Amino acid sequence: MTAYLPQHGDPACRVEHYDLELDYKPLTGRLAARARLWVHAEGPIALDLGRFTIGKVLVDGKPTRYTHSNGKLRLRHRGRGRSVVEVRYSGLPQPIRTRHWGDLGWEQLTDGALVAGQPIGAPSWFPCNDLVGDKATYRISVTTASPYTAVANGVLVDSRTGGSTTTRVYEQAEPMAAYLASVQIGQYERLPLALGQDVLVPARLRRAAAHDFGRQPQMIALFEELFGPYPFREYHVVVTDDELEVPVEAQGLSVFGANHVDGRRGFERLVAHELAHQWFGNSVGLAEWRDIWLNEGFACYAEWLWSEHSGGVPAAVHAERTRARLARLPQDLRIGDPGVADMFDDRVYKRGALTLHALRERLGDQAFFTVLRDWTRDHRHATATTADFVALAQWHSVAPLQPFFDAWLSQPRLP
Repeated sequence: MTAYLPQHGDPACRVEHYDLELDYKPLTGRLAARARLWVHAEGPIALDLGRFTIGKVLVDGKPTRYTHSNGKLRLRHRGRGRSVVEVRYSGLPQPIRTRHWGDLGWEQLTDGALVAGQPIGAPSWFPCNDLVGDKATYRISVTTASPYTAVANGVLVDSRTGGSTTTRVYEQAEPMAAYLASVQIGQYERLPLALGQDVLVPARLRRAAAHDFGRQPQMIALFEELFGPYPFREYHVVVTDDELEVPVEAQGLSVFGANHVDGRRGFERLVAHELAHQWFGNSVGLAEWRDIWLNEGFACYAEWLWSEHSGGVPAAVHAERTRARLARLPQDLRIGDPGVADMFDDRVYKRGALTLHALRERLGDQAFFTVLRDWTRDHRHATATTADFVALAQWHSVAPLQPFFDAWLSQPRLP
């Protein structure tokens, strides 16, 4: 089985914790940073890191030699168990250029910055083991000019202002894949929605955002009923003052562009989609990118479930319409292993949702939603595979399900 992104990450290495200290100048776009990583390795340590000037690299407090080229920071140090690696670096963060998905990672906005890391954008702003299945805890400290608000993953545990800058410290206690780590910086106002929920939004969009995200607390209540308890302590939404092609999901937060706020809830399905990723993709993470349908198919199906439960079109109607559209498209993609070039093909999203609806029809509502709740409970803050999901579904079915999943996930032609 060939890994989708073999140049990224090191399977022989695991990171237990990241401690990131970032100092960002919005006017110049310059970042000065210190990263400390608690690394487990039995052999050479290699980390993913983009184009920065390296000031110093320490291992367990002692300077070590290194090379830094082609996106890899290779330490001339042989790991023997756990080591604390410290990297001091600076420069203008550059997105990671990719063949299939454009530029990924840290992006300078008209007034601020955002991070859109999926799937390999994390090295654009910090050294990491960029494997989808390598989860770690995080502490992220961001210092920036005081008029700006900095939002990162987890819970705000400290905020202090000195001179013209403000430092905010966030702690992400639940393990997180590097691609889900995020920092959002802009001149935002805070719009509270409910306990532990808010929207950070430019002043000009506050009223429209209050309406467009106004039903998010009811969404979370529904998804907790259907999927199990919300897996993190807080949930933040950031609306940038710039337009974005698509919303961006990170752990414990989501990012929308100004173009996704119209004051008419015209993009509410995307609010549901990004929220659902907190269960499917963030808490229950992927062990391998080939199983991306477990993230995107589930999030798409959550759109249909919200529609069904909020007085909109029932999921069955969404499924019927989607099947008709998919039947008119090329039948040349196996969504259970779509290949690296097609991991984000819309057919993976939509056929993944259709697979779940077909499973719901086969199992019945009671067994189907029990499967979903068991899934999020059994793999909470961990990783899982398609084989794990098939095994769990089979546990709740008398009839064999392998032919069903083979037809939906492993065959190009739509069943």
